[in-house]
Amino acid sequence: MDRHEAVSLLNEIGMLLEIKGENPFMAKAYYDAARVLESSGQDLGELVESGELGKLKGIGKSLARKITELYRTGQMEYYNELKASLPEELLEMLRIPGLGPRKVGTIHRALGVTSIADLKKACLENAVANLPGFGEKTQARILEAIKVMEKYAGQHLFPDAMRAVERIKEDLEASGLVSRLSEAGSLRRRRETVSDIDILVLCRDRQAVLECLANNPLLEKLEAESREEAKAVLAGGFKASIHFAEEGEYPYALLYLTGSQEHYGALCAEAARQGKLLDRHGLYKNSEAVACYSEEDIYRALGMAYVPPELRETGREVDAARRGEIPRLIKAGDIKGVLHVHTSFSDGTASMEDMVRYCIQKGYTYLGISDHSQTAYYAGGLLIDDIKRQHEEIDRLNEKYKPFRILKGIELDILPDGSVDYPEEVLEWFDFTVASIHSSFRMEEDRMTRRVIDAMKNRYVTILGHPTGRLLLRREAYRINLEEVIKAAAREGVILEINCNPYRLDLDWRYCKMARELGCSFAVCPDAHDLPGIDDMAYGINVARKGWLTAEDVVNTCSVDGLMARMRRR
Repeated sequence: MDRHEAVSLLNEIGMLLEIKGENPFMAKAYYDAARVLESSGQDLGELVESGELGKLKGIGKSLARKITELYRTGQMEYYNELKASLPEELLEMLRIPGLGPRKVGTIHRALGVTSIADLKKACLENAVANLPGFGEKTQARILEAIKVMEKYAGQHLFPDAMRAVERIKEDLEASGLVSRLSEAGSLRRRRETVSDIDILVLCRDRQAVLECLANNPLLEKLEAESREEAKAVLAGGFKASIHFAEEGEYPYALLYLTGSQEHYGALCAEAARQGKLLDRHGLYKNSEAVACYSEEDIYRALGMAYVPPELRETGREVDAARRGEIPRLIKAGDIKGVLHVHTSFSDGTASMEDMVRYCIQKGYTYLGISDHSQTAYYAGGLLIDDIKRQHEEIDRLNEKYKPFRILKGIELDILPDGSVDYPEEVLEWFDFTVASIHSSFRMEEDRMTRRVIDAMKNRYVTILGHPTGRLLLRREAYRINLEEVIKAAAREGVILEINCNPYRLDLDWRYCKMARELGCSFAVCPDAHDLPGIDDMAYGINVARKGWLTAEDVVNTCSVDGLMARMRRR
């Protein structure tokens, strides 16, 4: 049990207590403990064994005992009892945007609702609208959110699927039973959502591998379908296929299983045009096998450039590979600094100094703070005096941590009329701004498009934040003509954000190539509200790579001086 897992469990206890309607100070104690533990940045084992855990402000003796129990046993009796006291599916209702623990608890106690299916029925019967603090609009929004969730049933966010695969891979690699091992399918192509998991294994003893998998606590069910494949059901509802390849067939099987169907079909067609046959077992010319030991060898044998898995989607990339037009895609190591993070000045859980230290630890050279602006009062948006205090603190930290650089930014609200929520004399104080929509999502497409374009005409708007407002598997994008917005961003010199939050991943990769060809620049931003959120950068890099972007296309691959020069052009 590591620190991040303990933090997640403490937060869940807080939510369970709120759902039960317990004293709010009890829930707050667990939320505070989670925040303190997370912001400490220290290894949980070291905190426990040194006795320093109980000395952290906000973690008393009782909580320290429970966290110690959790670390040493992997279990917490109090949590198990609390969770058992509530219906298992109740926490699923928290996935519905706008339904926090208190509202879930109210619905549960008043209407006996225990699942999303029950909640949908209660809404259709107009029972939710009559509850105190709800109303017909809230009920309609809940129904709309449930409809979105039903649409994407069986889909999982990329990070959730990847964590499950990593746990399986770790077990198999530690067993010594496999000589080669990789995820495949849409997970290897770094799709933003995944419906099932594919893992390819090269081994000598397939039965031993299956026995090893059967002992993994993540697996709920495992059945051998054939000599080449086994099917599994994992905790969390993931469906997985374990594929086996013979020695010499591995690169062909990996290419085939990675897909997509369109990409693999285009490759097979290109092979046929050359008088060759490509299948999951090999590449053949006049019935003779062409020796290939890697995917790179296969593309080379077909006379084309290697296509990274992220680009293997439509089949058109095969034509680009034949012409040698596959770009050198951006890598995580190209990123020099982090933009768009929230601190305890607004709705973040970590202080600016904690954020700075974490970024330095991760090897970044600058950090752009962008707490919420004053319209976002619900998220602790900054008033004028707050901005002054924050900027004084940034000046102090810049002196303390030089040569690391902290940039003064803000996440502006794009108001319904297309304006932003500070006057120009305040906007002049910032090194950069991120302008985003956080309200009035239900505008007609023309009005929403005009709203965003008008905001981008403001010369103090540097970056357009999460351009479509979507929340993957939870909320559809608002109605907007994204092509017109992208064209306007290119005209105005506004940078497009690729928001790394795994629920957003917005701008969608499907629009990145077009935006790049129109001359847009991009910023890969974590929109972090806590320290682990900074690590979401990896998911934004996936999007940038799928969108055919190079390091030159992304502004935060520049040094801080180079970045400021690009921003000043605006």
